[in-house]
Amino acid sequence: MTIAHDRLPARETRADRDTPLEYSLEEGALRIFGFWLFLATDLVLFACLFATYVILRDNTAGGPTEMQLFDVPTFTAETLILLTSSFTGGLGTYAMHQGSKRGLIAWMIVTVLLGLSFIGLEVREFAAYATHGAPLQRSAFLSAFFTLVGTHGCHVSLGILWMLSILYQLARRGVTAITARKVFIVGLYWHFLDIVWVFIFSVVYLNGVMG
Repeated sequence: MTIAHDRLPARETRADRDTPLEYSLEEGALRIFGFWLFLATDLVLFACLFATYVILRDNTAGGPTEMQLFDVPTFTAETLILLTSSFTGGLGTYAMHQGSKRGLIAWMIVTVLLGLSFIGLEVREFAAYATHGAPLQRSAFLSAFFTLVGTHGCHVSLGILWMLSILYQLARRGVTAITARKVFIVGLYWHFLDIVWVFIFSVVYLNGVMG
């Protein structure tokens, strides 16, 4: 069903007026529940990577240490950008619930641009480390660092591609129960990555520069 204007269909078309559009189909509710289960498994993955990093962080093999390596302005900027992108993603979901297709698309585009900015900073950070004699294979500490932070970056990159595909579907089909469910799920995914980054910021970067 394509929506030619900016507002969603009247809620009277739904069986339950209080049910969000993404939950209006039984299939949508089941898929959202299934995605929560996926996030639980992804949480286990990151927990293992964090544990590995904590164990190996002191194994520098005579190479650069955390305090020598981490640049406060860079990881602070990355954090602010990602936190802001989570906020704009939430505004997109709010716009969808208010019936504004235009607002939803606009906030999703802003979120994508912020995500690209984050990835750009992270790529530049990794390149700077490698250029200054701190590549992944230099020490166990650097292997654990690049694996943990790089895995998160890969997840963010996937989230950006995912949002771009949903934006394409929104432009073609409008906001339906199916596209609303996809918007909601990608929003959960993005907020999850934001929470993971808060732990990376605290456990990796802050602990690193504070000794």
